Parts: sequence; structure tokens; C-alpha cells
Amino acid sequence: MAGQANPAAHPAPAPGSPEDPLTDALWLVRGAEQAGVGLKLLGGLAVRVVCPDYPPRLRRDQDIDLICLSKQRKNAAAYLERTGCQPDRRFNNLNGDRQMYFNAPSGRPIDVMVDRLTMCHTLDFRPSFHRLPHTVDVVDMLLSKLQIVELNAKDARDIVQLLSCMPIGPAGAAPGIDSERFCQVLGADWGWWRTVTGNLDKLPGLIAANPTLAQPGMPFDPVSQAARLRQLADDAPKTMKWKVRASIGEKARWYELPEEVAH
Repeated sequence: MAGQANPAAHPAPAPGSPEDPLTDALWLVRGAEQAGVGLKLLGGLAVRVVCPDYPPRLRRDQDIDLICLSKQRKNAAAYLERTGCQPDRRFNNLNGDRQMYFNAPSGRPIDVMVDRLTMCHTLDFRPSFHRLPHTVDVVDMLLSKLQIVELNAKDARDIVQLLSCMPIGPAGAAPGIDSERFCQVLGADWGWWRTVTGNLDKLPGLIAANPTLAQPGMPFDPVSQAARLRQLADDAPKTMKWKVRASIGEKARWYELPEEVAH
């Protein structure tokens, strides 16, 4: 097709190379930790950090997604500028209470969420922000993917990767999918429950249709893990708000339609 990009012109970078987006991302979050600034990775790069043995999904053009807390927003912005990241000042002045935008010295785009990720649903990272040193908590990585009403291939792969590598259970010393937080989020909001359980139900079919989603030799079977989370979602104690919204069901839309924000 005329005008179509040639994939060979932009080959996937080698893991750990300067062109690997994770190299940029880890440099930023490790430097932030040393500077005492709360800045954590989320998204696909965070999944790679906690699942290092899973064959990575490598894209040269991948953005860096970060999260900071509102009380450290100014410190986070100042730190990024000290490292040579260029801010979009107009965007940040208008939206900085919830999202900031920078370009890394390499030119790679950086999105910084503040406290929450708002897409099809809103996920508040504050309760578990300090669990892991360089990324958001594993359950928050998973929920940030499972809350997408229309999963794309990369989001489905990240979900399978987490389910293949991470144990499910109460929060402990080792990283894992915190079953208590998972149940709290889904038990408080029927919309969250509906979207997440719908995606968990789709997962076996997605893997059957695309077997390369699941990798051999991983610690856990993603289909069994999805079934366990589905059972936890059903068994989770439900709030009165959840029950009232459940009585309406799908007669009213239970999710938002996120729009791309122009930088």
C-alpha cells in the first residue's frame, strides 16, 4: 500500500540496548528513587520489569508511562527537567493536576499520570503506590489492562504475561497479584466488575485463537489464573453501591470512552 511504513526500517531494539525503551525508563525511575522522588512505571514497561523471564514485547517507538502522587507532582516535574526531559509547558499548565507530558533526552514521549489512571474506568494508585520500588503494584498493572473494554493485542499480551508469571494471593513480601485489592476494587463498583470479568471470560478464546500469546515454561497457566480471578471477582463482598448499579445492568453504559489527549 502506498505510503505504508516499512517495518524493516524500524527493527525492534535489542533488550537492554540504548534503543530499548526500558533502558530509558529504568534510568528515570532508578534516578528518581535515589533522589527521593516518587515516580513509578506503569503499562507494558512495568510488566517487563516484574516479569523479566517472559520474552519481551519490544517496540522502538514505545512511550514511557509513569505515575506520581499529587503531593510530589512538583518534585517529579522538577526531577524530570533536571534529567534533561523537555516538558510540554502548555499542556502541563492546563492538565498538570491529573497528567503531565515530557520528552526524554532520547526524544521518547513520557506520560506522567497523577494519582490515578482514568480510561474506561478510574484506577486510584495511591493505596498501593509504595509497594514496589520502580513500578506500580502488580495488581494495579493487571487492573489497568483488564479495565479496557476493547482490548488490543498488546494489552492482551500484557495480561497473559502477568498471569503467566505472577502468583495470586494476599499482599506479601514478594511481588504478586494482590487478591484483596483485586476484590476491593471489583466489589466496590459494578462497572469495574463487569468489564474485568468480561475480559477474563474472553481470555481462553484469545489464547486459543493466538497461541503465541502464552509462552511455554512459565510458572503459571494463564487460563487457570484467569479462572481463579473470575471466581474471586464473583465471591468478593459487594457494596450497596455495587448492588444498586447491578440492578440496572447493561441497560446503561457502565464504562467511559476515553479520548486521546492532544499534546
